[in-house]
Amino acid sequence: MKKEVNSSDKSQDIQDVENILIKYKRAIENLNADQTLELFDNNSEVFESGGTEGTYAHYLDHHLGPELKVFKSFNFSDYKVETKVDLPYAFTTETYVYTIVIKANEEKGREERTISKKGVATAILKKENDVWRILKYHSSSRANKAHSH
Repeated sequence: MKKEVNSSDKSQDIQDVENILIKYKRAIENLNADQTLELFDNNSEVFESGGTEGTYAHYLDHHLGPELKVFKSFNFSDYKVETKVDLPYAFTTETYVYTIVIKANEEKGREERTISKKGVATAILKKENDVWRILKYHSSSRANKAHSH
């Protein structure tokens, strides 16, 4: 049975969902994803640019966490989000530009470099016990011709 939702409840749900996404983006910009596990369901699935990354915990340990260590900075700009709530689920589409500065590494003969890409991400979140968590997260990117370096 579908629960009746008044519009103020729905707008609060939209705010709550978008706050989850903003917390995730801020953690990445701070190059510290330690507090992000709580944003994702234990059985979440993460997909990035055509690859299946497994659960968020796996993605964090084997992909995102190690990447953040080699970044000097990570910034999102031109951020927009569209959110639809159909309890207990929410569906989001984010668009943004991200700019990463990768640290130089003399050992590996790598100079500092900057990458700027246009990105899009879709997410499915579920509300359980009044808490929103990300079930599925899919992001992809392409060259950002307007901000190429």
